[in-house]
Amino acid sequence: MRIFTGNIDGKIGEKYHVQRMRLENNSFKLTVENYCKGTGFRARWSAAKMASTQTQRETLKVILDSNALFVPLQFKIDIFNDLKQLLNRSFELILISPVKRELEALAEKGSPKISKNASYALKLAEKCKYVEVVAPASALTDDVIVKTAKEWKAAVFTNDRQLKERLRDISVPVIYVRQKSRLEIDGMI
Repeated sequence: MRIFTGNIDGKIGEKYHVQRMRLENNSFKLTVENYCKGTGFRARWSAAKMASTQTQRETLKVILDSNALFVPLQFKIDIFNDLKQLLNRSFELILISPVKRELEALAEKGSPKISKNASYALKLAEKCKYVEVVAPASALTDDVIVKTAKEWKAAVFTNDRQLKERLRDISVPVIYVRQKSRLEIDGMI
């Protein structure tokens, strides 16, 4: 139990005893006792406060655009480690089917340099969770990303300027490379 002098309900300079106890459901019970001078009267306030929201957060889903997987090659940034530092919470990187198809097409039909980079990006993508998204074959990858991010309330990692603007317009958090040296997030997660 701690004693402090405080101001509750306009009574300045009175002494209070404060006790904080952890309860079974990971919440806290805060008990404040006020000992009024000379009267022997004791007022008691008690309140339950939930544990920090950080322990109760769900895992954040981060949808990857194809260019996000080229970041390690282009800018020498470890996207997995930098995302961990940037987000400071548990997250799950998600590779949706249109993005994987786009990378596979680049690996097969691109120029030798692009083909090599796309093959490396596909190897990086193996560390991500693959999700088959039902979309017409004629649908653009960016359209599928926007629709999926909005439905899942997920952040998107992309460096595509037009896609970033579309995502910002619908209040989807966007992770991108800033100054060719670090990751940054735009929006609330």
